[in-house]
Amino acid sequence: MVKKLGVLFSGGKDSVYATYLAKKEGYSIECLISLNSKNKESYMFHTPSIDKTKKQAEVMGIPLIVQKTEGKKEKELEDLKKAIFRAKKEFGIKGIVSGAIKSAYQASRIQEICFELNLEVYNPLWQKDEKKYLIELLENNFETILVGVFAYPFNQSWLLRKIDEKFIHEITLLNEKYQINVAGEGGEFETFVLNCPLYFRSLKVVSKETFVEGENSFRAEVEIE
Repeated sequence: MVKKLGVLFSGGKDSVYATYLAKKEGYSIECLISLNSKNKESYMFHTPSIDKTKKQAEVMGIPLIVQKTEGKKEKELEDLKKAIFRAKKEFGIKGIVSGAIKSAYQASRIQEICFELNLEVYNPLWQKDEKKYLIELLENNFETILVGVFAYPFNQSWLLRKIDEKFIHEITLLNEKYQINVAGEGGEFETFVLNCPLYFRSLKVVSKETFVEGENSFRAEVEIE
């Protein structure tokens, strides 16, 4: 029997690509689970344009569970557990898909919650080579933009840039010079997926509002249609 899974879903490249890989492996994706955190510095959750996951869920044709959280360290894990429990109860899921790549903090806490709820964890991106991963995104027709940059030497011009061959070349140079993680795994940047094979139509940005959150720290809240 095909296993039913729920996805921890932020709308960024990691969670969307993990969903894509899970579906490709034959799993049935029953629901998406988004944590809407009030804390922009959340230890666990992606925050830029998080409310736009509703649009992504629509074009994927998958139900979305949204759980609000204050985003306080450790307390936010209780909210995550509530959301996963709800997914188990409402959709009969047997496991959770996570887009974690290198963060032991995230992966261990997700694993712990799933163990308590008797659920499996599927981590298709775990320990993936970051540069090869970005190339895979392009090969699989993922259209991804940056909605937040949070490290030196980024500036506002990086917001809404697409992850394309030019981006991969430039981020590789930044990695060599400033140790910026190529996939943004250190929180250096956050992304939003506008199109991929899971969508029945492409999304587009119709407007954006930019917020300066500090030196070399910029976030975009986008309107999507």
